[in-house]
Amino acid sequence: MSVALASQLREGTKKAHTMAENTGFVSCFLKGVVDKASYRTLVADLYFVYSAMEEEFAKLRSHPVVGPVAFPELNRRESLEQDLAFYFGPDWRTAVKATPAAQEYVARLHQVAQESPELLVGHHYTRYIGDLSGGQILKNIAQKAMNLGDHDGLRFYEFDAIPDEKAFKVNYRATLDQLPIDQATADRIVAEANHAFHLNMKMFQELEGNLIAAIGKVLFGFLTRRQRTGSTEAVAA
Repeated sequence: MSVALASQLREGTKKAHTMAENTGFVSCFLKGVVDKASYRTLVADLYFVYSAMEEEFAKLRSHPVVGPVAFPELNRRESLEQDLAFYFGPDWRTAVKATPAAQEYVARLHQVAQESPELLVGHHYTRYIGDLSGGQILKNIAQKAMNLGDHDGLRFYEFDAIPDEKAFKVNYRATLDQLPIDQATADRIVAEANHAFHLNMKMFQELEGNLIAAIGKVLFGFLTRRQRTGSTEAVAA
């Protein structure tokens, strides 16, 4: 029996998506205020998260639920390695370390892969489709805010292996809807996707101290005073 997992993920994570956009770091980012030191810490955290996720998906290619969504063209690890080399230099591997929130996120990915691999679909949807959907918006903001070139430090947002993002997302949604799961499993995947948003929010919240130090409490308070309804949410899968 097939379930409409794609629409359930979209509808079931709307509140969490909006909450994530209203964290101080993301709220400032979407308004064009980006502290480079905080941002490069985020890039490092994302490297550890995507490395863990892609490691587990590589092991589960034959899994009936996980395997079908493991589209290699979505992989971000190599792109993040290029960005880290830009921000930290050629010895970036010895310079970066996962923050506590990133460590918690990585641990959750490994735990789920061991105990309930099908729940990784919730993490996959939350990160990759969010990146693909809002990528160009966020890339343009980061580029202008940090005065970057066309590609340096921005490879994370570039999906060179996906020439038609709209067509890819149509296929991705169809793949989700064809997964061999029942409604109870779909509910658990949606719940895990919401947990993924929570883990992302913890990473963002960790960065707020550095951001406040960089721009000041008054400006931070002004930029985060009003709640957003979810700007990148409208273009998500």
